[in-house]
Amino acid sequence: MRTVGVEEELLLVDPETGEPRALSAAVLARAEKDDADQDVFEKELHDQMLEFATHPQSSMESLREEIVRCRKEAARHAGEIGCTVAALATSPLPVSPSVGVNRRYQWMADQYGIATREQLVMGCHVHVSVESDDEGVAVVDRLRPWLPVLRALSANSPFWQGEDTGYSSYRSRVWLRWPSAGPTEIFGSPERYHRLIADMVATGALLDEGMIYFDARLSPRYPTVELRVADVCLQSGTAVLVATLVRGLVETAAREWRAGREPLGHSVSLLRLADWQAARSGLSGELLHPATMRRMPAEAVVRALLEHVEEALDGIGDLERARAACEELLREGNGAQVQRALLERTGSLRDVVTECVRRTQA
Repeated sequence: MRTVGVEEELLLVDPETGEPRALSAAVLARAEKDDADQDVFEKELHDQMLEFATHPQSSMESLREEIVRCRKEAARHAGEIGCTVAALATSPLPVSPSVGVNRRYQWMADQYGIATREQLVMGCHVHVSVESDDEGVAVVDRLRPWLPVLRALSANSPFWQGEDTGYSSYRSRVWLRWPSAGPTEIFGSPERYHRLIADMVATGALLDEGMIYFDARLSPRYPTVELRVADVCLQSGTAVLVATLVRGLVETAAREWRAGREPLGHSVSLLRLADWQAARSGLSGELLHPATMRRMPAEAVVRALLEHVEEALDGIGDLERARAACEELLREGNGAQVQRALLERTGSLRDVVTECVRRTQA
């Protein structure tokens, strides 16, 4: 059974005002005093962010327990210095982000200017184990048209600098300001994949391979395929659903490769349009169907994704839980829908953040 690991980026906020707080260094110092959390939490690009990474898990129930524990521990460490954490992919309230002080982050600030300073966006990265680079590249090639559906499911960033953006995942629009971000062409082999990355780094526009921000890539650190399309999910159950579907997609793609089935040949231009549509409407309107690249109701496209991975999920016992979680998400709404509903009810972005802090640890 393929193992799955999740990296989540959380927003540090003031528990009273909901405003972002640049306290990541202090939170990490607290976490380092706790033996159990020394290797769990990491610094991110901005001082208002905190990242954690789970261990590789075979069981989705174990993954859920670890995500819940890490979120609660992040809140505990933050609480010791007077702030808390929210699983929000952008800050609903206005913020002036501060870039962390280290060589890598300062190089990025110098190289990319305002695009770096405005990258206060929180994502969820999912790693799924693969047996080899051959399998990994074959999987990356075959995942491409399904990634916008994951974007729609996880969308959790409707607000930016105190305003409604009109997008469900505005984080993804900000993320695409990085020069290496977004969908990719079909590689066909590990040699072509690694040659492209070497050429991209050799341009000098990127510092190193770690700045390859493809929607799906071979991890430069682990024997995994890493998917980077998801917003950090408001509730842990949604993060587990995304991880479940990602494992199903990886296994399905690997089976197609072994069976000699070619990947769908959609152009990068079409994939960018599908991704834009997912970021714009989330689960509230229509998405582009991954096979036809034509508009369909979001519910129908989500169910098409479930049908696509049905055999893989059924084989590892995750199918019924994934179906139930998808139906619940379609019924209750993703993070973007929840945030907008909260604002409509309370009239206050501060109250939106307060409620999202509570849901982060639920």
